[in-house]
Amino acid sequence: MDEFHSPPVVEVADSENLNSLLAARVERMGDQPLVERKDAPDGPWVSMTAREFDAAVVAVAKGLVARGVEPGTAVGIMSRTRYEWTLLDFAVWAAGAVPVPLYETSSAEQVQWILTDADVRLLVVESAAHAATVAETRDGAPALTDVLVIDDGAIELLIDAGTDVGDDEIARRRTLASGDDVATIIYTSGTTGRPKGAELTHANFVHLSRNAVHKLGVVCPPGSRTLLFMPLAHVFARFIEVLIIPAGSVIGHTPDTKALLADLGTFRPTFILSVPRVFEKVYNSSEQKAAAGGKRAIFQRAAKTAIVYSRALDTPKGPSPWLRLQHKVADVLVLSKLRKALGGQAEWAISGGAPLGERLGHFYRGVGLRVLEGYGLTETTAPLTVNLPDATKIGTVGPPLPGLSMKVAPDGELLAKGAGVFRGYHGNPEATEAAFEDGWFRTGDLGSMDDDGFVRITGRKKEIIVTAGGKNVAPAVLEDRLRGHPVVSQVVVVGDQRPYIGALVTLDPEALPGWLSTRGLPEMDVTTASTHPEVRAALDRAVERANKAVSRAESIRRYTVLTTDFTVENDYLTPSMKVKREQVLSDFTAEIDALYSEQGASAES
Repeated sequence: MDEFHSPPVVEVADSENLNSLLAARVERMGDQPLVERKDAPDGPWVSMTAREFDAAVVAVAKGLVARGVEPGTAVGIMSRTRYEWTLLDFAVWAAGAVPVPLYETSSAEQVQWILTDADVRLLVVESAAHAATVAETRDGAPALTDVLVIDDGAIELLIDAGTDVGDDEIARRRTLASGDDVATIIYTSGTTGRPKGAELTHANFVHLSRNAVHKLGVVCPPGSRTLLFMPLAHVFARFIEVLIIPAGSVIGHTPDTKALLADLGTFRPTFILSVPRVFEKVYNSSEQKAAAGGKRAIFQRAAKTAIVYSRALDTPKGPSPWLRLQHKVADVLVLSKLRKALGGQAEWAISGGAPLGERLGHFYRGVGLRVLEGYGLTETTAPLTVNLPDATKIGTVGPPLPGLSMKVAPDGELLAKGAGVFRGYHGNPEATEAAFEDGWFRTGDLGSMDDDGFVRITGRKKEIIVTAGGKNVAPAVLEDRLRGHPVVSQVVVVGDQRPYIGALVTLDPEALPGWLSTRGLPEMDVTTASTHPEVRAALDRAVERANKAVSRAESIRRYTVLTTDFTVENDYLTPSMKVKREQVLSDFTAEIDALYSEQGASAES
């Protein structure tokens, strides 16, 4: 199969926009909850109906109008994921303007580029620190006339400013945008080069969200609940922010990921949005917690049972009576506790941003949390494909959502067309032209499709490594498997035009203390651990396990442990937690060269 089309199941009128989505929610479920928010980090969740949220949106939109925001004006939002982010997003749309997200971790240079390229006139930031970053760029962003700070009362300031703006003006502005008009400009994370601004339309969001709600069905029925903790500056969380409107779901926000587990416990979501790294950390931290209590063997047996049980669900006969009994015992001892840690109500999760891996997919399904892995990009308004409640194949990213088509090019690149595909890069016709081929968007990812349209991702086209022997190697398979080890944080596989495959490995400073303790090893920092014999022996075994997924020619022959982890703060990760591969390859040239020298200190596996 090299092409698959999924017809739309919900037709969308050209006049519909994001404002009409919210209006329909208010008309249908106006007095039922839409948002739950906290006024203090340790405070209770306070419910807000759809009608109350809509009134707040109108009040803030009036303030934007009073501040001079005209229809089509770019309004920047620079903040962590919090209630005010979602409020501002819908208020900007209600004012007829175009919200432009900026990551709160952005550097002054990145901020200046986005403000200038998008012609942002008004910017709302979260904190004084963000305002200080913006201040460094003001001379280079002459269009910017207004900067408001959420922590200093920006929302209240806007509401006060808009008291003289009439309801009829907001009502008029809410109808201005058609489906083809730009709803937002989202700048790519930029693993390479300067970020490009993807122009996503109202139709992109409306068509995709309404069709996704129809297909996801039991995942997000009216009254379902989800807690957003992924960055709302990223298209993945942004799409879910919109999806909950037609779904009739309730949304909460967690600005501080350190409070995530506590917030999950009190908010009690029914479905969770996350990236694979979070699922890996939950698994690894659970194993370490069990080990600290002397129950590591019990946890590992329960995890294995969960995986075997899940795999058996995909066989014609299903799990045997004996396996069902083992699974019930594992559930009582371990698995039910994991569900409780996630709030006790979560039955579904949507994973995207990177490959989840078959092992984790089966583990969580065995726990009772069905992870629906999906795939998409900024340029596709997030989901192109997703596994569905009634059609799941673990190890794939599912079939195309309704209204979307996927095709595999002769060189293996995945091409996309349809409702969610963006209209182009802001002010960059050359890049837009290069992104399309005969009307199909070139994703840059490599993959395959089966006869049912289920897509399997095999790697990034630009990241394919060609060894000196001419062997093509997709690094993602090895990286994902090796990164699953509890003490490993990040992995970059190398070997382009080299005699064999190598890897750069970083250790997880948060997981390291617990891992050492459960093995009776003394406390040590990352630098000491990077050369410790028992740590290296554990990594050797992890590399050996990862190599079982590939041929000998594709296997990791040497690796080195770096003492610097890759983080957003040191600019080796994008805000969506993707490694900036070119930056790593450039900055660690000496370490890579050492992998291929006779004196290379890396272990042979």
